[in-house]
Amino acid sequence: MSPEGEIPRTRKPRCGRRLALAVTCSGAFLISAFIAGFVGFASSLERTEPVLLVQAEGVVALTGGSDRVLEAAEFLARGQARRLLITGVNRATHGADLEKILPVSRDLFACCVDLGYKAMDTAGNARETLEWARSRNIRGPLIVVTSNYHMPRAMVELSAALPGFTLYPFPVVSEHVNVRSWRDDSRVRALVAREYLKYLRAIVRTKWEGFAGGGDASGEGIEKPRFLF
Repeated sequence: MSPEGEIPRTRKPRCGRRLALAVTCSGAFLISAFIAGFVGFASSLERTEPVLLVQAEGVVALTGGSDRVLEAAEFLARGQARRLLITGVNRATHGADLEKILPVSRDLFACCVDLGYKAMDTAGNARETLEWARSRNIRGPLIVVTSNYHMPRAMVELSAALPGFTLYPFPVVSEHVNVRSWRDDSRVRALVAREYLKYLRAIVRTKWEGFAGGGDASGEGIEKPRFLF
């Protein structure tokens, strides 16, 4: 007991320090997880184009580079798909312009190449692909052609929009973007980092839309897609 007249000392509250420590540790964990995820994402990007010998009902090219469209047209020309969709075409680009550069005959272009002008982003590409598949009575499989660094996000969007479809990714390796050099080339590192952020955002959005829509982002309760790499 304190002597009479002495003011008792009180313990300093520790809850504030504990909260600050918890916030600091949580922040450090999230930053570490983000960095580890980014490294894993960058390291997982394809360095070489695969040899894809599958047969598919359709091939879908997501615009963003001429290499993507040319590679997709090759699948059609070799008979590995019966129709080609080029999604996200610039409204100033006409079919006659593409017919001149694609490695397909005039008859094959006229009968089996479809141009999609609605899509403005990757999510729009997925929606446009769904509309095309429905209008052409395509039930899959589909070959997906886009750049190697764009492929993870494209597969997230397409799998959410097209549940039940078998998707064969064909990542195009561009000579203009060497993802192998992401550690040394700041330009490539920035590109991959932006794509990683968009990839994470696409995962969160499609998961939420799937949850809000009853487990399926397209609103149709059919089985989830199978990924064949």
